[in-house]
Amino acid sequence: MTDAARPRRSVLYVPGNNARALEKVAKLAADVVILDLEDAVGDDAKAESRDRVCDVARSAALKPREVIIRVNGLGTEWHNDDMAVAAQSGADGVLVPKVGSAVDVRALVGALEAADADSQTKLWLMIETPGAFLRVEEIAGASDRVAVLVIGTNDLINDIHALQVPGRAPVVTALSMAVLGARAAGRMILDGVFNDITDHQGFESEARQGREMGFDGKTLVHPSQIGTANSVFGPSSEEIDHARTVVAAYEEAQAAGKSVITVGGKMIESLHVRDAQRILNLAAQIDELAGSSLSIA
Repeated sequence: MTDAARPRRSVLYVPGNNARALEKVAKLAADVVILDLEDAVGDDAKAESRDRVCDVARSAALKPREVIIRVNGLGTEWHNDDMAVAAQSGADGVLVPKVGSAVDVRALVGALEAADADSQTKLWLMIETPGAFLRVEEIAGASDRVAVLVIGTNDLINDIHALQVPGRAPVVTALSMAVLGARAAGRMILDGVFNDITDHQGFESEARQGREMGFDGKTLVHPSQIGTANSVFGPSSEEIDHARTVVAAYEEAQAAGKSVITVGGKMIESLHVRDAQRILNLAAQIDELAGSSLSIA
């Protein structure tokens, strides 16, 4: 499965200091697991958690899921050791918080290379600060190592002195700018977390908003959110059926030498065909995961 083809509908943070959670996550249906060394881990537990997380990443326990390690940020006392160990852990990627510029990205790439990281080890970057949102395309395009951007909505709302409200009106503009920047650089982008694990309706509403805005998936703080994220970021059976119809109509028109293609009375252009093929490819990769030992829904 190529990096670009990986489903990233549900991306679950798992605290690196919680041995029980690390054991249980192998039975969950998340597309991606982020083993967290940053926010979820207290200062006195970071070194111990680093060893535990890297042991999990080195094992095959979570495969074929994508496994990412979130390290502590640039400038913290734990960052350099986190990067050096994560680079050798066999994790699919390293997620770095509060990345603010292309200069930061180049420093991170240098750290991975200095630690002899495999060329397939990707950088995931958190976009959390006002400055980062204004430089998303620059950050995303700074290196071929960069695969995914992850929104840090909580930090952004805090930094701009906004309020957490349903619908996220204070940050909708920033979220849209982030999607545009990611797509301009050809990168995937994940929506931020929803904090209230008891508000299932609120989570689904926010996930649907993220899907409508163009995000590839959503980062999660609790396993109860996985099923909804997988469903919302689909694709749905209706989307798959429509995509198949569009591709079939295109192939039939090409064979007949027709230049005008319609499906359900609507004109079909090459951009619709490309998106249909993207949907079918994503569905195929989800089926591949579902056919593994995982019960991914």
